[in-house]
Amino acid sequence: MRLGYTVVYVKDVAGTVAFYEKAFGLKQRFMHKRRQYAEMGTGATALAFTAEELAGAKLLGDFRRNQSSEPPAGFEISLQTDNVEAVYLRAVKAGAQPLTEPEEKPWGQKIAFVRDCNGVLVEIASPLP
Repeated sequence: MRLGYTVVYVKDVAGTVAFYEKAFGLKQRFMHKRRQYAEMGTGATALAFTAEELAGAKLLGDFRRNQSSEPPAGFEISLQTDNVEAVYLRAVKAGAQPLTEPEEKPWGQKIAFVRDCNGVLVEIASPLP
């Protein structure tokens, strides 16, 4: 078993892709012609975004939407980099909501947190030593 995708349901797929390109330097690897599904290249797995209106059909019902005005959902997207400070500043400049500035943790990893354009919690972290 291996993780294939992380999929986040969002109101605006194309806008979210543009945000992740600007804020984190990720590259779009696929966008459906109707702009209701897209994938970002992240290495071995993909970070995907699907339009909220498609979620009802997939999930056979309603779900809790990500909204910046509400507390974040109980998950995070963790992006690894060798330069946490630079990515944190880039993300905040691109419109990410800053939560915690970069901080060295006792286990040797540097971590910062922001919320993306949809209110999703994003961890910016150095690799584990």
